[in-house]
Amino acid sequence: MSSTVHTTTLQRREEIARGTMAFHFAKPPGFVFAPGQAIDLVLPSGAGADAAAARHAFSLVSAPGEAELAIATRLRDSAFKNALRALPLGSEVQIDGPFGSLTLHKNPARAAVLIAGGIGITPFMSMLRQAAADRSPQRLLLLYANRHPEDAAFLAELQGLQGRLETFKLLATMTQMAGAAQPWSGATGHIDAALLKRVAGVLPAPIYYLAGPPAMVAAMREALQQAGADSDDVRSEEFFGY
Repeated sequence: MSSTVHTTTLQRREEIARGTMAFHFAKPPGFVFAPGQAIDLVLPSGAGADAAAARHAFSLVSAPGEAELAIATRLRDSAFKNALRALPLGSEVQIDGPFGSLTLHKNPARAAVLIAGGIGITPFMSMLRQAAADRSPQRLLLLYANRHPEDAAFLAELQGLQGRLETFKLLATMTQMAGAAQPWSGATGHIDAALLKRVAGVLPAPIYYLAGPPAMVAAMREALQQAGADSDDVRSEEFFGY
């Protein structure tokens, strides 16, 4: 797929977790992408970010068949994020893309193990929404780590997907429940080699996908090595400044 610049408009925004918002844009005619791919979002001049800070890469959380394009981001205190948050509905923006190779492998007989830290969930949302739309027979396991339940974007949707798509299993874990504002009865602690062996060892020839902050991705690569995964079966995307 070749990268092309499209003009579109901001349709709506919504808070999806503490300090995290989703932004929905009209889908330009002819815009085609694969689940897991990303775009560069370019804000208009005068939006509050100078030219050097007016462009930012985001994974698409929407599935290809949806009528809108959606992204999600932590609202850090940066020129771009502040300008995006303040952008009036109906504003024109440009999207450059799609690009990126963190897409699911073609062989449905091999399972996919998706490992996300925080906002690293975004490329996997597109994959899982498409899998649900297709009623995919591929075995899919998502390991999703957040500090607190209120930080976990799309958690309720993912729990619902697990109920509707029998080939999908979700294991969400909270790493710092002390001080959490919401209760949590699920798993706690970090994703480690022992957990990976236990939950992924029964899957058919899994390929692993990692997305999250650089330190998390590096830690997961080490844990997968300890768990006996072949490095050729590990694919990753690091999220800087999210």
